[in-house]
Amino acid sequence: MAEGPLIIPVILSGGAGTRLWPVSREGHPKPFMKLPDGQTLLDKTVQRAVRAGTAGRLLLVTNRDYYFVSKDEVGRSLCGGDGATQATYLLEPVGRNTAAAIAAAARWIADEVGESAVMLVLPADHLIEPVEDFVAATREAAALAAKGQLVTFGIRPTSPETGYGYIQAGPPLNGGAARSAVRFVEKPDPETARKYLASGDFLWNSGMFCMQAGTLLQELAAHRPELAQAMDKCWTQTGAKPGAPFIELHADSFAEAESISIDYAVMEPSQRLVVLPVHFKWNDIGSWSAIAGLVQPEAAGNRVQGDAVVLDCDDCFIRSEDRMVAVVGLHGVLVVDTPDALLVADAGSAQRVKDVVAQLKKRGHESYRLHRTVTRPWGTYTVLEGGPGYKIKRIEVRPGAALSLQMHHHRSEHWVVVSGTAKVVCDEREFLVLKNQSTYIPAGKKHRVENPGVIDLVMIEVQSGDYLGEDDIVRFSDIYGRADAGAK
Repeated sequence: MAEGPLIIPVILSGGAGTRLWPVSREGHPKPFMKLPDGQTLLDKTVQRAVRAGTAGRLLLVTNRDYYFVSKDEVGRSLCGGDGATQATYLLEPVGRNTAAAIAAAARWIADEVGESAVMLVLPADHLIEPVEDFVAATREAAALAAKGQLVTFGIRPTSPETGYGYIQAGPPLNGGAARSAVRFVEKPDPETARKYLASGDFLWNSGMFCMQAGTLLQELAAHRPELAQAMDKCWTQTGAKPGAPFIELHADSFAEAESISIDYAVMEPSQRLVVLPVHFKWNDIGSWSAIAGLVQPEAAGNRVQGDAVVLDCDDCFIRSEDRMVAVVGLHGVLVVDTPDALLVADAGSAQRVKDVVAQLKKRGHESYRLHRTVTRPWGTYTVLEGGPGYKIKRIEVRPGAALSLQMHHHRSEHWVVVSGTAKVVCDEREFLVLKNQSTYIPAGKKHRVENPGVIDLVMIEVQSGDYLGEDDIVRFSDIYGRADAGAK
C-alpha cells in the first residue's frame, strides 16, 4: 500500500451515450461498447482506477439494471491485475445525476473506510493516456484533498471545442501546480471557445474530482442542504451492511432526491474548490468523431472498422459489426452498421445523433433501448426474426445459470435445444430436454429453464401470441434477485 492518503476510486458508470447510437443504447450504454482495440471504456477505466487507488477498494456506482454486466466486466478487468482490489457496487434504482450518486458514494466510503479517506471520482467513459501521468496527477490531487480542498482536474484545451464545459483558472496556489477556480462556464459557441483557447486561462472541465468523503458531505450540507438531507434519509433507509459486495439504494427515498450535477450543487458555490491542470491526453468519447479518431486512417483519410469496401471516398468513418458494407463516392460521412440499425451521417453532424435517439424514443421504437442481442444475468438472447403473432429467439444460458421461475399471460413458447442440456420446470413437472429435443410451454404456465451442464445451453425459442412484449412476464422467484411477488 502506497504512502499518503487512502485513495478510493469511485467509478460513475451509466448514461445512455445517445450520441454513440446505434452501438450505445439505454440497455447497453457506452461504458460497455468495445473500442477499436477490443477493450471497453469501463475496462480501461477500471484498470486505470486500480493503478490510482491505494486502499485496495473500488466502488462502482451504476443503475441496478447494469449490475450483472458491470460485475462481469469489472471481474474480467480485475483478473488481469494483482488480485488485491475488492470491488463494491452501489446500485441506483433511477438516474439522479452526479450529485446524488457522489453523495451516496461518500456515505459508503465514510462508513466503510472513514471520512478522511479520499474519493477519486472517475466517469467510466473517458480515455486517458499515459496512465503513469494520470496516476501522478491523482497523487498530487490527493495531497490537496487531504488538506480539505475539493480538487477538479482541468484539461488544457488543444482546440476551440464547443462540446465541453470550461473552467476559468485563477492564479497558482502557494507556488504549486493547482490554481484557484474562478468560474465554471457552459459549453460555449465557436467564437467564445476560440477566445478561451487564446487566453490560456480556461481549461476543459473533465468531470473528474478528488476530495475527502467527509469534506464532500460537509460542502453538500452547506450548499445544498435539502439534497444532503434527502441522501441522509436514503442512506438510513438503505441500511447498507458493512462489507456487502453490492448495495441497492432505497428506491423511494432515492427517487425523491434532487436531480442535479455535482458541479452545480457543490463545486461552483464552494470556496474550497481548486483546479489542477493536468498533462495527460484526455478524451471523453462523446461522439462518433471521437471514436473515428482512435482508428488508423488509410491513404485517403478513411477509417474502417470491420468488413467494408470503400471506393472513391475520403475522410469517412465506416464501422460494420457483422456484415459487408460498401461505401462509394462519399466525403466526410459516418457509417455505423449494427445487426438491427444503420446510422449514416455527415461527420459535421455527429453531435446530432442524440436527436435520432430522441425521435426513436418518442416513437416507442425498441432500437433506442435494446440491441438485437440482449445481455441477461444468465446469458444472452438474440431476436432472429419477428412478425405479427410470432417471434424467434436464440437463447444462450451459461453453465450453472437459470432463468427466473416465470409466467406469461399472452404468449406460449416452443423450445428446441441446439446444444447442451436444458433442465425444465413447467408447473409441477421437472424434466431434461437434450440436444435435438424440444418442449412446449403454454401461456399461463409457471416455467423455468436451467443449464445443469458444463457447456453453454443454446436453444431456439419460438414465441406465439397476441402480445410478445418483454414486459409480459411475472417472476415468482429468481436467483439474481429480480423477482418481486407479482411484479412484471
